Amino acid sequence: MYPLDDTIAAVASPPGGAARGIVRVGGPGAFQCVGRFFQGDDRQPLAEPPHPRAATGTLRLPDLDSTLPCDVYLWPNARSYTGQPVVEIHTIGSPPLLQLVLRSLTAAGTRLAGPGEFTMRAFLAGRIDLSQAEAVLGVIDAADPRELNVALRQLAGGLARPLHKLRESLLDLLSHLEAGFDFADEDIPFIARDELLSRLAEAGKQIADTLAQMASRDDSAVAERAVLFGRPNTGKSSLFNALAADRAALVCDLPGTTRDYLIAELDLDGVKCRLIDTAGRGERDGRFSGHSTVSQDLDSAAQSFAAEQSREADIQVLCIDSTRPPDEWEITRLQDASDRRRIVVLTKCDVPGSVVFDCPALRTSSVTGEGIDLLRGELRRKVLAARAGRSEVVAETAVRCRDSLRLAGLSVERAGRVASSEQDELAAAEIRIALDELGKVVGAVYTDDVLDRIFSRFCIGK
Repeated sequence: MYPLDDTIAAVASPPGGAARGIVRVGGPGAFQCVGRFFQGDDRQPLAEPPHPRAATGTLRLPDLDSTLPCDVYLWPNARSYTGQPVVEIHTIGSPPLLQLVLRSLTAAGTRLAGPGEFTMRAFLAGRIDLSQAEAVLGVIDAADPRELNVALRQLAGGLARPLHKLRESLLDLLSHLEAGFDFADEDIPFIARDELLSRLAEAGKQIADTLAQMASRDDSAVAERAVLFGRPNTGKSSLFNALAADRAALVCDLPGTTRDYLIAELDLDGVKCRLIDTAGRGERDGRFSGHSTVSQDLDSAAQSFAAEQSREADIQVLCIDSTRPPDEWEITRLQDASDRRRIVVLTKCDVPGSVVFDCPALRTSSVTGEGIDLLRGELRRKVLAARAGRSEVVAETAVRCRDSLRLAGLSVERAGRVASSEQDELAAAEIRIALDELGKVVGAVYTDDVLDRIFSRFCIGK
């Protein structure tokens, strides 16, 4: 189980320099740890206040000759995000200074927070449920106003509130049925048959409506498509094999080896993606300039298909050979930063003397495995972003919860059928199954594996 009796700290502001940086401290010893270094303008010792408040003062750090001006924001136990004492130190946003603050705090008894640990503590304290925790990540990762609005609505309880009410309604039905079992000899009707069937039908409708909110193209027949494209012999097929973890593609030093296209179904930690390897783009007029044993007609057809796949892809993976400078065709595509579907990948980075590229790109090597896991993570993020545009629920939540909601709906449907035949004990059993499945959605029922899977995607300090 996760420890809650220690004090954690992390830099909570984005990486890089800024006018202001934030160090967040949470846990039972938060005020004592920060109080060792903080001197308020009012000269009063730092203590846990009855209500949230802010204070202005300075930090006196062991490895800093001068004092560091700062503001501290104080949340007592009952009013904080995590349900534990929390102190935020707002000071100059210089990365070395923030790291110095963090080192001083860890020397005073705190430990470095893990990814998403503050939000995990908020969940474990009952401040938020799992769907709201995923909404926090959705807010952080939102790529456009629509994704942000979806995440904010979910964070405000737009998904959790109706599901909690639904669970309460089903618990109420279950209590009526079980009371009837306890007093079966008394012939006391605890709930009318028509009301029982009506409320089960309404519960089924609510689950179906929630599933409709989560609707997105996630089955293998219409999984999001990620297309590898680039010049011939840039290592696309080797990258395809590394991602697919097999040798499905033919790899050769001869430019233009790939004439047809290859498809692999990727499982990106529970998120499906269809990876497509296409023919390399030729040097002029869409044709290969190197020697080839196939006809120009086949070359032209392969080129046309590659271009079509690239245009229609949900994700474009532009492969650039890091062993040579980019040519004009590649430079043009690197300068096009408007296409948010695109991931730029530098291949063959294990080769000594690789060219340094002044652009955001993932360095990979199909030989050593460098960057492959990072690329899989970026593919997963792009797939979820593509789905978010078609869903009213944060994509992470939809991926995690869809099966539980489907099973809950089936159980409620079966409960209605057996209840109509007055088989109330079977109806009660089905309602219990539905309650367990709905509990998985909001986090009333969870395992450590589920928590690890959710919170490991957070950045440190959140």
